[in-house]
Amino acid sequence: MIPPPFAVPDPIGFLLGSWTTRRHLLDRSTNAVGTFTGTTTFTPDADGLHWAELGTVRWPSFEGPASRSYRVMPGVGTAVEVLFEDGRLLCRLDLSAGSARDHHDCPPDTYLVDFTVGSSNRIDYRWDVTGPAKDLLLSTTLTRGEATRGPEGRTRTVSGPICPSA
Repeated sequence: MIPPPFAVPDPIGFLLGSWTTRRHLLDRSTNAVGTFTGTTTFTPDADGLHWAELGTVRWPSFEGPASRSYRVMPGVGTAVEVLFEDGRLLCRLDLSAGSARDHHDCPPDTYLVDFTVGSSNRIDYRWDVTGPAKDLLLSTTLTRGEATRGPEGRTRTVSGPICPSA
């Protein structure tokens, strides 16, 4: 159950730090179920934050280390922009009311995201990916506090929003 929203007037300051990450992965086209567990860290980077995930993915075809990273930059007003490492926009989030919704078109698929901040120590977000190439539901909970790092060595990209289109 997702808690009621917790207002976040300063998302850059709010996100800063280390969070425990738990993600449920569902491929609706095959009914395959997986998980990602690990750490998400938000560290200062230029004018915003570097968002880095590191942990372990468990999927029917793979189990092992996984990672992903983004940039979080100030947007208009209280919003932030989440960018891929190459600078392309993934989504815009205004968490001033404690929740936000946006979408990312990655032809031929569409990614819809819902973020809810439940408290000063919890964020829930869900990517609903639909289209002819993908049919995924990726549900993530970030919990502030002690977080553990994923295993060292070879990593695999964490299931989540990736869009190879330029």
